[in-house]
Amino acid sequence: MRVAVLQGGRSGEHEISLRSAKSVSAALAANGHEVVPYVISLEGRWSPAPLLPEPGANPGIDVVFPVLHGTFGEDGTVQGLLELADLPYVGPGVMASALAMDKELLKRVCAERGLPVTEYVTQYRGALDPYAIEAVFAYPVFVKPANLGSSVGISKAHDHAELVAALEFAARYDWKILIERTIVGRELECAVLGNYESARASTPCEILPSREFYDYEDKYLLDAAKTELPANLDPLTTAEIQRLAVEAYLACNCEGMSRVDFLMEASTGRLYLNEINTIPGFTSISMYPKMWEYSGVPLNALVEELIQLALARHERKKATQFTR
Repeated sequence: MRVAVLQGGRSGEHEISLRSAKSVSAALAANGHEVVPYVISLEGRWSPAPLLPEPGANPGIDVVFPVLHGTFGEDGTVQGLLELADLPYVGPGVMASALAMDKELLKRVCAERGLPVTEYVTQYRGALDPYAIEAVFAYPVFVKPANLGSSVGISKAHDHAELVAALEFAARYDWKILIERTIVGRELECAVLGNYESARASTPCEILPSREFYDYEDKYLLDAAKTELPANLDPLTTAEIQRLAVEAYLACNCEGMSRVDFLMEASTGRLYLNEINTIPGFTSISMYPKMWEYSGVPLNALVEELIQLALARHERKKATQFTR
C-alpha cells in the first residue's frame, strides 16, 4: 500500500516528530509498503502540497500514518482533515485525540468513570493567581500547559517565586494551565493497542529520571534517564496498571494506539492516571514500541497491525449512514 506519513508540524515537538517518522517509515518500507512522506514545517507549510479535505481528492493514498506530536497534529485537527478527506488513518479519532490532548478534560472524563487522577486546579493566561494555588496545595506543585506533550512547558515549583515563573512559562504554550499536587513516587507507563472491541495492554515499564522529574531535556537531550522494562512490580499491580490503562483508553474512545502514563505514590502505593498520549513517540528511545517489543510485538509487526486497525475502523465507518 501507499502510506502517507505525516511528520513535523507546528508544535514544540516538531523535531521529535521527525525522529519518530524516520523509525515508522523504515518499518513500513521493510514491510513492503511505499512510504509517501508529508513534512509540515514549523510555519505550517506542507511539502509536498497538503492532503485535500474532500473524498477522492487524494488518489493513490491508501492509508495515512500521522506521526505528529502535540498541537496541530495530536489534538484532533489533522484527524478532522483526514475524516473530511475520507482517508483511513492510524490512531485515535477526532474526539479522542482532542480529549486526551487536554489534560484537564481528560481528568474530568476519567474521574467520571471512577479512575484515579491527581488533584488539580486550573488557571488561565491573563488571570494567573499564585495565591489561589497556595491556598489549595502545599509546595512543591507541578505546573503544566493543558495542551502539550513531551514535557514541554512543564515546571516543578518549590516556592512562590518559582510558581510565578512556572505559570508564566506554561502560559507561553497554552492559554489553559494545569496545576497539580506533587505525587512523590514512581513514574510508570503502559502501551495500549487495538480498536474499541480489541484493546489490549502491554507489559508496563518504569521511567527513572536523571533529574527531579522527567522533563524534555531528560527525555531527548541528556541521554541520562533510565528505564526498567518490565517494571519491577508484583503481578497484581502489573495487572491493575494494565486494567486501568485499557479502562482509560476506552473511556476516551481511543482506538489504534495510545500510551497511558501513571504515577504510583510511594507513601500509599496508590496509582494515579497521569496522561494519555494518542500519538506516542517512535524514536529509538521511545517506550511505546519498546513495551510492545517486550510483549511480543516487534516494530515491523506493530506498524503493520496499526495499519490494519486503521483500515478496519474505516471499513466499519462505511456502515454508518450520514445522510437521510
